[in-house]
Amino acid sequence: MDTVFHPLEGDDPRSVAGYRIVAKLGAGGMGKVYLSYTPGGRPVAIKVIRPEFGEDAEFRRRFQQEVRAAERVQGLYTAPVIDSDTEGRHPWLATAYVPGPSLADAVQRHGALPVATVLLLVAGVAEALQVIHKAGIVHRDLKPSNVLLAGDGPRVIDFGIARAADATALTGSGVTIGTPTFMAPEQAAGGAVTPATDIFALGQVAAYAATGLPAFGEGTSHGVLYRIVHEQPDLTRLPPQLQKLVAHCLAKEPAARPSVDEVLALCRAANGDASLRRPEAWLPGAVAADITLRGAAPAPPEVTRVPQTQAPAPPGREPTVSAAPAAPPAVQGAYGPPTPHPPGPYAQPSMPPGYPPQPSAPGRPTRRPGMAVAVGLALALLAGGGVYLLNRNSGTEEQATGKGKGATTTPNASQSPAGATKTPEPVTRTGINLPENYTLRFDDGELRPQDSGGSVGDLQFGGHSLPYRVRTQAGNHLALLDPGQSGSLETCRDETRFADYIPLDTLSPGAQFCVLTTVGHIGLITFRGQTANTDPAFHVTLDATVWRRAVAPS
Repeated sequence: MDTVFHPLEGDDPRSVAGYRIVAKLGAGGMGKVYLSYTPGGRPVAIKVIRPEFGEDAEFRRRFQQEVRAAERVQGLYTAPVIDSDTEGRHPWLATAYVPGPSLADAVQRHGALPVATVLLLVAGVAEALQVIHKAGIVHRDLKPSNVLLAGDGPRVIDFGIARAADATALTGSGVTIGTPTFMAPEQAAGGAVTPATDIFALGQVAAYAATGLPAFGEGTSHGVLYRIVHEQPDLTRLPPQLQKLVAHCLAKEPAARPSVDEVLALCRAANGDASLRRPEAWLPGAVAADITLRGAAPAPPEVTRVPQTQAPAPPGREPTVSAAPAAPPAVQGAYGPPTPHPPGPYAQPSMPPGYPPQPSAPGRPTRRPGMAVAVGLALALLAGGGVYLLNRNSGTEEQATGKGKGATTTPNASQSPAGATKTPEPVTRTGINLPENYTLRFDDGELRPQDSGGSVGDLQFGGHSLPYRVRTQAGNHLALLDPGQSGSLETCRDETRFADYIPLDTLSPGAQFCVLTTVGHIGLITFRGQTANTDPAFHVTLDATVWRRAVAPS
Protein backbone atom coordinates (compact mmCIF):
# COMPACT_ATOMS: atom_id res chain seq x y z
CA MET A 1 0.00 0.00 0.00
CA ASP A 2 2.96 2.32 0.50
CA THR A 3 3.37 2.50 -3.28
CA VAL A 4 -0.21 3.78 -3.66
CA PHE A 5 -0.91 5.98 -0.63
CA HIS A 6 2.18 8.00 0.16
CA PRO A 7 2.68 9.60 3.58
CA LEU A 8 2.56 13.37 3.76
CA GLU A 9 5.81 15.30 3.78
CA GLY A 10 6.76 18.66 5.23
CA ASP A 11 5.54 20.73 2.28
CA ASP A 12 2.22 18.88 1.86
CA PRO A 13 -0.99 20.46 3.18
CA ARG A 14 -2.81 18.79 6.07
CA SER A 15 -6.16 20.14 4.87
CA VAL A 16 -7.55 21.95 1.84
CA ALA A 17 -10.57 24.19 2.49
CA GLY A 18 -11.83 21.83 5.18
CA TYR A 19 -11.00 18.58 3.36
CA ARG A 20 -8.58 16.82 5.67
CA ILE A 21 -5.76 15.19 3.72
CA VAL A 22 -5.19 11.49 4.39
CA ALA A 23 -2.40 10.63 1.95
CA LYS A 24 -0.62 11.76 -1.21
CA LEU A 25 -1.66 9.93 -4.36
CA GLY A 26 0.88 11.41 -6.76
CA ALA A 27 2.35 14.47 -8.42
CA GLY A 28 2.71 15.80 -11.95
CA GLY A 29 3.49 18.86 -14.01
CA MET A 30 0.31 20.65 -12.94
CA GLY A 31 0.40 19.91 -9.22
CA LYS A 32 -0.02 17.28 -6.52
CA VAL A 33 -2.96 14.94 -5.90
CA TYR A 34 -4.16 13.98 -2.42
CA LEU A 35 -6.72 11.60 -0.93
CA SER A 36 -9.49 13.00 1.24
CA TYR A 37 -13.14 12.27 2.10
CA THR A 38 -16.47 14.04 1.83
CA PRO A 39 -18.53 14.52 5.03
CA GLY A 40 -20.54 11.47 3.99
CA GLY A 41 -17.43 9.32 3.77
CA ARG A 42 -16.91 9.16 -0.01
CA PRO A 43 -13.24 9.29 -1.01
CA VAL A 44 -12.18 12.17 -3.25
CA ALA A 45 -8.99 13.09 -5.07
CA ILE A 46 -7.91 16.70 -4.52
CA LYS A 47 -5.52 18.24 -7.03
CA VAL A 48 -3.65 21.31 -5.76
CA ILE A 49 -2.26 23.37 -8.62
CA ARG A 50 1.41 24.34 -8.57
CA PRO A 51 2.01 27.76 -6.93
CA GLU A 52 3.64 29.27 -10.00
CA PHE A 53 0.52 28.61 -12.05
CA GLY A 54 -1.67 30.12 -9.36
CA GLU A 55 0.33 33.36 -9.56
CA ASP A 56 -0.58 33.88 -13.22
CA ALA A 57 -3.77 35.90 -13.73
CA GLU A 58 -4.48 34.49 -17.19
CA PHE A 59 -4.14 30.94 -15.90
CA ARG A 60 -6.64 31.69 -13.14
CA ARG A 61 -9.14 33.07 -15.64
CA ARG A 62 -8.85 30.06 -17.94
CA PHE A 63 -8.75 27.61 -15.03
CA GLN A 64 -11.98 28.98 -13.64
CA GLN A 65 -13.62 28.74 -17.06
CA GLU A 66 -12.47 25.16 -17.61
CA VAL A 67 -13.40 23.94 -14.12
CA ARG A 68 -16.89 25.42 -14.43
CA ALA A 69 -17.29 23.58 -17.74
CA ALA A 70 -15.86 20.36 -16.28
CA GLU A 71 -18.41 20.47 -13.47
CA ARG A 72 -21.09 19.99 -16.12
CA VAL A 73 -19.48 16.79 -17.41
CA GLN A 74 -21.36 13.79 -16.03
CA GLY A 75 -20.33 10.72 -18.02
CA LEU A 76 -19.97 7.04 -17.21
CA TYR A 77 -16.28 7.17 -18.09
CA THR A 78 -15.21 10.43 -16.46
CA ALA A 79 -14.29 11.30 -12.88
CA PRO A 80 -16.71 14.15 -12.05
CA VAL A 81 -15.51 17.41 -10.51
CA ILE A 82 -17.35 17.83 -7.21
CA ASP A 83 -15.72 20.89 -5.63
CA SER A 84 -13.10 23.51 -6.44
CA ASP A 85 -11.55 26.85 -5.61
CA THR A 86 -10.30 28.61 -8.72
CA GLU A 87 -9.55 31.96 -7.11
CA GLY A 88 -7.82 31.09 -3.86
CA ARG A 89 -4.15 31.55 -3.14
CA HIS A 90 -3.51 27.99 -4.31
CA PRO A 91 -6.18 26.84 -6.81
CA TRP A 92 -7.49 23.29 -6.38
CA LEU A 93 -10.25 20.97 -7.50
CA ALA A 94 -11.73 17.79 -6.07
CA THR A 95 -12.93 14.87 -8.19
CA ALA A 96 -14.37 11.49 -7.34
CA TYR A 97 -11.63 9.08 -6.28
CA VAL A 98 -11.25 6.19 -8.74
CA PRO A 99 -9.80 3.07 -7.04
CA GLY A 100 -7.73 1.88 -9.96
CA PRO A 101 -4.25 2.31 -11.46
CA SER A 102 -3.57 4.59 -14.38
CA LEU A 103 -3.03 2.99 -17.75
CA ALA A 104 0.59 4.11 -17.53
CA ASP A 105 1.09 2.35 -14.19
CA ALA A 106 -0.67 -0.82 -15.36
CA VAL A 107 1.42 -1.16 -18.52
CA GLN A 108 4.68 -0.34 -16.75
CA ARG A 109 3.99 -2.93 -14.03
CA HIS A 110 2.28 -5.69 -16.00
CA GLY A 111 3.01 -5.13 -19.69
CA ALA A 112 0.79 -4.62 -22.71
CA LEU A 113 -2.94 -5.35 -22.48
CA PRO A 114 -4.79 -8.00 -24.54
CA VAL A 115 -6.75 -6.94 -27.61
CA ALA A 116 -10.16 -7.43 -26.03
CA THR A 117 -9.20 -5.16 -23.13
CA VAL A 118 -7.75 -2.51 -25.47
CA LEU A 119 -10.97 -2.39 -27.51
CA LEU A 120 -13.07 -1.90 -24.39
CA LEU A 121 -10.58 0.69 -23.17
CA VAL A 122 -10.69 2.68 -26.43
CA ALA A 123 -14.49 2.51 -26.60
CA GLY A 124 -14.82 3.75 -23.02
CA VAL A 125 -12.37 6.63 -23.54
CA ALA A 126 -14.18 7.53 -26.78
CA GLU A 127 -17.47 7.78 -24.88
CA ALA A 128 -15.74 9.95 -22.29
CA LEU A 129 -14.47 12.25 -25.04
CA GLN A 130 -17.97 12.44 -26.50
CA VAL A 131 -19.31 13.81 -23.21
CA ILE A 132 -16.31 16.11 -22.69
CA HIS A 133 -16.55 17.58 -26.19
CA LYS A 134 -20.29 18.19 -25.82
CA ALA A 135 -19.45 20.34 -22.81
CA GLY A 136 -17.25 22.50 -25.03
CA ILE A 137 -13.98 21.12 -23.65
CA VAL A 138 -10.95 19.77 -25.48
CA HIS A 139 -8.81 17.63 -23.20
CA ARG A 140 -5.47 18.62 -24.81
CA ASP A 141 -3.46 16.25 -22.60
CA LEU A 142 -5.04 12.82 -23.06
CA LYS A 143 -2.33 10.31 -22.16
CA PRO A 144 -1.98 6.99 -20.29
CA SER A 145 -1.49 8.68 -16.90
CA ASN A 146 -4.81 10.53 -17.38
CA VAL A 147 -6.76 7.32 -18.01
CA LEU A 148 -7.60 5.35 -14.85
CA LEU A 149 -8.61 1.68 -14.98
CA ALA A 150 -11.57 0.94 -12.72
CA GLY A 151 -13.38 -2.36 -12.30
CA ASP A 152 -16.30 -1.17 -14.42
CA GLY A 153 -14.33 0.58 -17.15
CA PRO A 154 -11.83 3.39 -17.75
CA ARG A 155 -12.11 6.92 -16.35
CA VAL A 156 -10.69 10.01 -18.06
CA ILE A 157 -9.40 12.68 -15.68
CA ASP A 158 -7.91 16.19 -15.84
CA PHE A 159 -9.94 17.25 -18.88
CA GLY A 160 -9.70 20.95 -19.68
CA ILE A 161 -6.96 21.83 -17.20
CA ALA A 162 -4.24 21.82 -19.85
CA ARG A 163 -6.11 24.52 -21.77
CA ALA A 164 -5.87 26.84 -18.78
CA ALA A 165 -2.15 26.17 -18.45
CA ASP A 166 -1.66 26.57 -22.18
CA ALA A 167 -2.73 30.22 -21.91
CA THR A 168 -0.31 31.30 -19.21
CA ALA A 169 2.83 33.31 -19.62
CA LEU A 170 4.67 30.44 -17.98
CA THR A 171 4.71 28.53 -21.27
CA GLY A 172 7.61 30.74 -22.33
CA SER A 173 9.70 30.01 -19.26
CA GLY A 174 10.43 26.31 -19.46
CA VAL A 175 7.06 24.86 -18.36
CA THR A 176 5.83 22.29 -20.89
CA ILE A 177 2.07 22.03 -21.29
CA GLY A 178 0.95 18.68 -22.58
CA THR A 179 3.08 15.58 -22.94
CA PRO A 180 5.21 15.58 -26.13
CA THR A 181 4.97 11.82 -26.62
CA PHE A 182 1.18 12.02 -26.93
CA MET A 183 0.74 15.38 -28.66
CA ALA A 184 -0.99 15.83 -32.04
CA PRO A 185 0.87 17.40 -34.98
CA GLU A 186 -1.14 20.63 -34.77
CA GLN A 187 -0.34 20.89 -31.06
CA ALA A 188 3.37 20.39 -31.67
CA ALA A 189 3.30 23.02 -34.44
CA GLY A 190 1.37 25.54 -32.34
CA GLY A 191 -1.77 25.29 -34.48
CA ALA A 192 -5.45 25.23 -33.58
CA VAL A 193 -6.53 22.59 -31.07
CA THR A 194 -9.90 20.91 -31.72
CA PRO A 195 -11.71 17.72 -30.65
CA ALA A 196 -9.77 15.95 -33.41
CA THR A 197 -6.64 16.63 -31.34
CA ASP A 198 -8.01 14.32 -28.66
CA ILE A 199 -8.75 11.64 -31.27
CA PHE A 200 -5.07 11.65 -32.29
CA ALA A 201 -4.11 11.24 -28.64
CA LEU A 202 -6.63 8.38 -28.34
CA GLY A 203 -4.84 6.56 -31.15
CA GLN A 204 -1.56 6.99 -29.30
CA VAL A 205 -3.13 5.73 -26.06
CA ALA A 206 -4.44 2.65 -27.89
CA ALA A 207 -1.01 1.92 -29.39
CA TYR A 208 0.64 2.28 -25.98
CA ALA A 209 -1.91 0.01 -24.29
CA ALA A 210 -1.49 -2.71 -26.93
CA THR A 211 2.31 -2.63 -27.30
CA GLY A 212 3.68 -1.00 -24.16
CA LEU A 213 5.51 1.57 -26.33
CA PRO A 214 4.58 5.02 -27.69
CA ALA A 215 3.40 5.08 -31.31
CA PHE A 216 6.18 7.47 -32.37
CA GLY A 217 8.92 5.90 -30.29
CA GLU A 218 10.93 7.21 -27.39
CA GLY A 219 13.78 9.67 -27.06
CA THR A 220 14.18 13.41 -26.63
CA SER A 221 11.10 15.62 -26.76
CA HIS A 222 12.35 17.38 -29.89
CA GLY A 223 12.96 14.10 -31.67
CA VAL A 224 9.54 12.68 -30.79
CA LEU A 225 7.77 15.89 -31.82
CA TYR A 226 9.61 15.92 -35.15
CA ARG A 227 8.45 12.36 -35.88
CA ILE A 228 4.86 13.22 -34.86
CA VAL A 229 4.77 16.13 -37.31
CA HIS A 230 6.78 14.70 -40.24
CA GLU A 231 6.88 10.89 -40.05
CA GLN A 232 4.45 7.98 -39.93
CA PRO A 233 4.16 5.79 -36.84
CA ASP A 234 5.44 2.23 -36.84
CA LEU A 235 2.29 0.15 -36.37
CA THR A 236 3.84 -3.22 -37.19
CA ARG A 237 3.98 -4.16 -33.50
CA LEU A 238 0.21 -3.70 -33.16
CA PRO A 239 -2.08 -6.74 -33.29
CA PRO A 240 -3.77 -6.86 -36.72
CA GLN A 241 -7.23 -6.21 -35.24
CA LEU A 242 -6.11 -2.80 -33.98
CA GLN A 243 -4.05 -1.49 -36.89
CA LYS A 244 -6.90 0.11 -38.89
CA LEU A 245 -8.38 1.75 -35.78
CA VAL A 246 -5.07 3.24 -34.65
CA ALA A 247 -3.98 4.29 -38.15
CA HIS A 248 -7.20 6.26 -38.72
CA CYS A 249 -6.84 8.06 -35.38
CA LEU A 250 -3.20 8.97 -36.14
CA ALA A 251 -3.92 10.73 -39.44
CA LYS A 252 -1.77 13.86 -39.75
CA GLU A 253 -4.65 16.07 -40.90
CA PRO A 254 -7.34 16.66 -38.24
CA ALA A 255 -10.12 16.46 -40.85
CA ALA A 256 -9.00 12.94 -41.85
CA ARG A 257 -9.40 11.55 -38.32
CA PRO A 258 -12.57 9.71 -37.34
CA SER A 259 -15.28 11.21 -35.15
CA VAL A 260 -16.11 9.63 -31.82
CA ASP A 261 -18.99 7.69 -33.39
CA GLU A 262 -16.65 6.43 -36.10
CA VAL A 263 -14.12 5.35 -33.46
CA LEU A 264 -16.83 3.29 -31.79
CA ALA A 265 -17.75 1.74 -35.14
CA LEU A 266 -14.09 0.85 -35.76
CA CYS A 267 -13.96 -0.80 -32.33
CA ARG A 268 -17.00 -2.92 -33.18
CA ALA A 269 -15.46 -3.86 -36.53
CA ALA A 270 -12.23 -4.90 -34.79
CA ASN A 271 -14.37 -7.03 -32.47
CA GLY A 272 -15.74 -9.01 -35.42
CA ASP A 273 -18.74 -6.68 -35.87
CA ALA A 274 -20.06 -7.90 -32.53
CA SER A 275 -21.42 -5.47 -29.98
CA LEU A 276 -18.95 -4.48 -27.32
CA ARG A 277 -19.99 -5.81 -23.93
CA ARG A 278 -17.91 -5.16 -20.88
CA PRO A 279 -17.64 -8.28 -18.71
CA GLU A 280 -17.12 -7.94 -14.98
CA ALA A 281 -13.52 -9.10 -15.35
CA TRP A 282 -12.50 -6.96 -18.33
CA LEU A 283 -8.94 -6.45 -17.07
CA PRO A 284 -6.12 -9.00 -16.65
CA GLY A 285 -5.95 -10.51 -13.17
CA ALA A 286 -2.77 -8.66 -12.16
CA VAL A 287 -4.32 -5.30 -13.02
CA ALA A 288 -7.53 -6.23 -11.22
CA ALA A 289 -5.43 -6.95 -8.11
CA ASP A 290 -4.12 -3.38 -8.26
CA ILE A 291 -7.73 -2.16 -8.14
CA THR A 292 -8.28 -4.15 -4.95
CA LEU A 293 -5.16 -2.57 -3.47
CA ARG A 294 -6.36 0.95 -4.27
CA GLY A 295 -9.81 0.20 -2.98
CA ALA A 296 -8.33 -0.27 0.49
CA ALA A 297 -7.82 3.46 0.97
CA PRO A 298 -6.77 4.73 4.41
CA ALA A 299 -9.79 5.57 6.53
CA PRO A 300 -10.58 9.20 7.28
CA PRO A 301 -9.32 10.32 10.71
CA GLU A 302 -11.76 10.32 13.56
CA VAL A 303 -13.01 13.70 14.77
CA THR A 304 -12.38 14.33 18.44
CA ARG A 305 -14.06 16.86 20.69
CA VAL A 306 -12.09 19.40 22.67
CA PRO A 307 -12.50 19.02 26.45
CA GLN A 308 -13.80 22.12 28.22
CA THR A 309 -10.88 24.00 29.74
CA GLN A 310 -12.32 27.48 30.16
CA ALA A 311 -15.24 28.48 32.35
CA PRO A 312 -17.63 31.33 31.58
CA ALA A 313 -16.57 34.62 33.08
CA PRO A 314 -18.83 36.19 35.71
CA PRO A 315 -20.47 39.50 34.74
CA GLY A 316 -18.04 42.41 34.56
CA ARG A 317 -14.93 40.25 34.59
CA GLU A 318 -12.70 38.99 31.84
CA PRO A 319 -12.67 35.24 31.19
CA THR A 320 -9.72 33.28 32.55
CA VAL A 321 -8.05 30.18 31.18
CA SER A 322 -7.68 27.21 33.47
CA ALA A 323 -4.28 25.80 34.28
CA ALA A 324 -5.02 22.62 32.35
CA PRO A 325 -2.56 21.79 29.57
CA ALA A 326 -3.15 23.87 26.47
CA ALA A 327 -4.97 22.20 23.60
CA PRO A 328 -3.00 21.59 20.40
CA PRO A 329 -3.39 24.17 17.63
CA ALA A 330 -6.62 24.19 15.66
CA VAL A 331 -6.65 22.36 12.36
CA GLN A 332 -5.73 24.94 9.74
CA GLY A 333 -6.45 25.03 6.05
CA ALA A 334 -3.68 24.24 3.61
CA TYR A 335 -3.03 27.92 3.21
CA GLY A 336 -3.21 28.89 6.84
CA PRO A 337 -1.43 31.28 9.20
CA PRO A 338 2.24 32.20 9.04
CA THR A 339 3.13 30.30 12.21
CA PRO A 340 6.51 28.56 12.55
CA HIS A 341 6.55 25.32 10.56
CA PRO A 342 8.76 23.34 8.20
CA PRO A 343 9.58 25.16 4.95
CA GLY A 344 7.30 24.75 1.96
CA PRO A 345 4.28 26.45 0.36
CA TYR A 346 1.72 24.35 2.25
CA ALA A 347 3.63 23.65 5.43
CA GLN A 348 1.76 23.31 8.69
CA PRO A 349 2.64 22.84 12.35
CA SER A 350 4.31 19.48 12.83
CA MET A 351 1.81 16.63 12.49
CA PRO A 352 2.31 12.91 11.74
CA PRO A 353 1.56 11.40 8.31
CA GLY A 354 -2.08 10.37 8.01
CA TYR A 355 -3.14 13.56 9.74
CA PRO A 356 -5.12 12.63 12.85
CA PRO A 357 -7.31 15.60 13.73
CA GLN A 358 -6.08 18.24 16.13
CA PRO A 359 -8.49 19.77 18.64
CA SER A 360 -9.36 23.40 18.21
CA ALA A 361 -8.26 26.16 20.47
CA PRO A 362 -11.14 27.09 22.85
CA GLY A 363 -13.82 29.03 21.07
CA ARG A 364 -12.62 28.22 17.54
CA PRO A 365 -13.85 24.80 16.33
CA THR A 366 -12.19 22.77 13.63
CA ARG A 367 -13.45 23.53 10.12
CA ARG A 368 -15.31 20.55 8.69
CA PRO A 369 -15.25 19.37 5.06
CA GLY A 370 -18.93 20.19 4.69
CA MET A 371 -18.06 23.86 5.00
CA ALA A 372 -16.04 23.76 1.79
CA VAL A 373 -18.95 23.66 -0.65
CA ALA A 374 -18.92 27.43 -1.14
CA VAL A 375 -15.17 27.68 -1.61
CA GLY A 376 -15.42 27.59 -5.42
CA LEU A 377 -17.11 31.01 -5.38
CA ALA A 378 -14.27 33.36 -6.27
CA LEU A 379 -12.93 36.60 -4.88
CA ALA A 380 -13.71 38.26 -8.21
CA LEU A 381 -17.45 37.60 -7.68
CA LEU A 382 -17.70 39.45 -4.41
CA ALA A 383 -19.76 42.42 -5.68
CA GLY A 384 -22.84 42.77 -3.51
CA GLY A 385 -22.15 39.42 -1.89
CA GLY A 386 -21.60 40.58 1.69
CA VAL A 387 -24.42 40.63 4.20
CA TYR A 388 -24.67 44.10 5.74
CA LEU A 389 -25.33 43.56 9.44
CA LEU A 390 -23.89 46.81 10.76
CA ASN A 391 -25.37 50.10 11.89
CA ARG A 392 -25.84 52.51 8.96
CA ASN A 393 -25.31 55.70 10.97
CA SER A 394 -22.07 56.72 9.33
CA GLY A 395 -19.22 57.54 11.67
CA THR A 396 -20.97 56.40 14.85
CA GLU A 397 -19.73 53.98 17.47
CA GLU A 398 -21.95 51.66 19.47
CA GLN A 399 -21.55 49.65 22.66
CA ALA A 400 -24.64 47.78 23.70
CA THR A 401 -23.79 47.82 27.40
CA GLY A 402 -23.56 51.62 27.53
CA LYS A 403 -20.52 51.38 29.81
CA GLY A 404 -18.24 53.50 27.66
CA LYS A 405 -15.10 52.59 25.80
CA GLY A 406 -12.91 49.60 26.26
CA ALA A 407 -13.56 45.87 26.55
CA THR A 408 -17.13 44.73 27.02
CA THR A 409 -17.57 41.27 28.50
CA THR A 410 -21.16 41.45 29.72
CA PRO A 411 -22.55 37.98 29.01
CA ASN A 412 -25.76 37.13 27.21
CA ALA A 413 -27.59 33.90 26.57
CA SER A 414 -25.49 32.93 23.57
CA GLN A 415 -22.34 30.86 24.00
CA SER A 416 -19.33 30.24 21.81
CA PRO A 417 -19.18 26.94 19.91
CA ALA A 418 -16.78 25.42 22.41
CA GLY A 419 -18.79 26.71 25.36
CA ALA A 420 -15.69 28.43 26.67
CA THR A 421 -16.98 31.98 27.11
CA LYS A 422 -20.19 33.96 26.89
CA THR A 423 -20.42 35.99 23.71
CA PRO A 424 -19.05 39.50 24.32
CA GLU A 425 -21.04 42.50 23.21
CA PRO A 426 -19.82 43.92 19.92
CA VAL A 427 -18.24 47.31 19.42
CA THR A 428 -19.39 48.73 16.08
CA ARG A 429 -18.32 51.71 14.05
CA THR A 430 -19.41 52.50 10.52
CA GLY A 431 -18.00 54.81 7.87
CA ILE A 432 -14.38 54.57 8.97
CA ASN A 433 -12.11 56.36 6.50
CA LEU A 434 -8.80 54.53 6.77
CA PRO A 435 -5.93 56.38 5.00
CA GLU A 436 -2.98 54.64 3.43
CA ASN A 437 -0.57 53.17 6.00
CA TYR A 438 -2.87 54.05 8.90
CA THR A 439 -4.01 51.29 11.22
CA LEU A 440 -6.95 50.17 13.37
CA ARG A 441 -6.24 48.67 16.77
CA PHE A 442 -9.08 46.58 18.10
CA ASP A 443 -8.19 47.10 21.76
CA ASP A 444 -8.64 50.85 21.33
CA GLY A 445 -12.14 51.79 22.47
CA GLU A 446 -12.77 54.30 19.71
CA LEU A 447 -11.92 52.08 16.70
CA ARG A 448 -10.37 55.06 14.98
CA PRO A 449 -7.57 55.31 12.39
CA GLN A 450 -4.17 55.88 13.93
CA ASP A 451 -0.77 56.61 12.48
CA SER A 452 0.87 53.21 12.25
CA GLY A 453 4.24 54.46 13.45
CA GLY A 454 5.82 51.63 11.50
CA SER A 455 3.57 48.98 13.09
CA VAL A 456 0.91 47.21 11.00
CA GLY A 457 -1.56 46.85 13.88
CA ASP A 458 -4.73 44.78 13.76
CA LEU A 459 -5.80 46.17 10.37
CA GLN A 460 -3.88 48.38 7.96
CA PHE A 461 -4.50 49.63 4.45
CA GLY A 462 -1.62 50.31 2.06
CA GLY A 463 1.72 48.65 1.69
CA HIS A 464 5.15 49.52 0.40
CA SER A 465 4.48 48.03 -3.04
CA LEU A 466 1.57 47.54 -5.40
CA PRO A 467 -1.04 46.20 -5.44
CA TYR A 468 -2.64 48.01 -2.53
CA ARG A 469 -3.91 45.66 0.12
CA VAL A 470 -5.41 45.29 3.56
CA ARG A 471 -3.27 43.34 5.98
CA THR A 472 -2.74 42.57 9.66
CA GLN A 473 0.26 42.17 11.92
CA ALA A 474 2.22 38.93 12.12
CA GLY A 475 0.42 36.25 14.13
CA ASN A 476 -3.05 37.59 13.37
CA HIS A 477 -5.22 36.05 10.64
CA LEU A 478 -7.32 37.45 7.79
CA ALA A 479 -10.15 35.39 6.26
CA LEU A 480 -12.12 36.63 3.25
CA LEU A 481 -15.74 35.48 3.33
CA ASP A 482 -17.52 34.06 0.28
CA PRO A 483 -20.41 35.94 -1.36
CA GLY A 484 -23.61 35.14 0.50
CA GLN A 485 -21.73 33.85 3.55
CA SER A 486 -23.32 35.36 6.66
CA GLY A 487 -20.94 37.73 8.41
CA SER A 488 -21.12 37.02 12.14
CA LEU A 489 -19.02 36.19 15.18
CA GLU A 490 -19.75 32.48 14.68
CA THR A 491 -18.67 32.62 11.05
CA CYS A 492 -15.38 34.31 11.95
CA ARG A 493 -14.74 31.82 14.75
CA ASP A 494 -15.22 28.90 12.37
CA GLU A 495 -13.30 30.28 9.40
CA THR A 496 -9.82 28.84 8.72
CA ARG A 497 -9.06 29.99 5.16
CA PHE A 498 -6.45 32.41 6.40
CA ALA A 499 -4.48 34.84 4.27
CA ASP A 500 -1.52 37.11 4.98
CA TYR A 501 -3.20 39.97 3.10
CA ILE A 502 -6.12 40.72 0.77
CA PRO A 503 -5.42 42.67 -2.45
CA LEU A 504 -7.61 45.74 -2.68
CA ASP A 505 -8.55 45.04 -6.29
CA THR A 506 -10.31 41.82 -5.23
CA LEU A 507 -12.69 43.68 -2.90
CA SER A 508 -16.01 45.05 -4.11
CA PRO A 509 -18.45 47.14 -2.04
CA GLY A 510 -20.17 44.84 0.42
CA ALA A 511 -17.34 42.32 0.63
CA GLN A 512 -16.61 41.11 4.17
CA PHE A 513 -13.59 39.62 5.87
CA CYS A 514 -12.65 38.54 9.38
CA VAL A 515 -9.63 39.52 11.45
CA LEU A 516 -8.64 37.17 14.30
CA THR A 517 -5.96 38.48 16.67
CA THR A 518 -3.53 36.65 18.90
CA VAL A 519 -5.04 38.24 22.02
CA GLY A 520 -8.50 36.87 21.19
CA HIS A 521 -10.23 39.85 19.53
CA ILE A 522 -12.34 39.13 16.44
CA GLY A 523 -13.23 41.81 13.89
CA LEU A 524 -15.81 41.62 11.09
CA ILE A 525 -14.92 44.20 8.42
CA THR A 526 -17.21 45.30 5.59
CA PHE A 527 -15.53 47.03 2.66
CA ARG A 528 -17.56 50.03 1.46
CA GLY A 529 -15.30 51.52 -1.21
CA GLN A 530 -12.19 53.56 -1.88
CA THR A 531 -11.14 56.88 -3.32
CA ALA A 532 -9.06 57.12 -6.48
CA ASN A 533 -5.42 56.40 -5.78
CA THR A 534 -4.60 59.81 -7.24
CA ASP A 535 -6.66 61.49 -4.51
CA PRO A 536 -4.39 63.40 -2.09
CA ALA A 537 -6.49 61.88 0.72
CA PHE A 538 -6.38 58.34 -0.67
CA HIS A 539 -8.31 56.04 1.69
CA VAL A 540 -10.73 53.13 1.97
CA THR A 541 -14.07 53.26 3.76
CA LEU A 542 -14.88 50.42 6.11
CA ASP A 543 -17.47 49.34 8.66
CA ALA A 544 -16.08 47.42 11.62
CA THR A 545 -17.63 45.27 14.33
CA VAL A 546 -15.22 44.00 16.98
CA TRP A 547 -15.82 41.37 19.66
CA ARG A 548 -13.10 41.76 22.26
CA ARG A 549 -11.66 38.64 23.86
CA ALA A 550 -14.10 36.48 21.93
CA VAL A 551 -11.71 33.50 21.99
CA ALA A 552 -8.83 32.45 24.18
CA PRO A 553 -5.48 34.07 23.29
CA SER A 554 -3.40 32.01 20.87
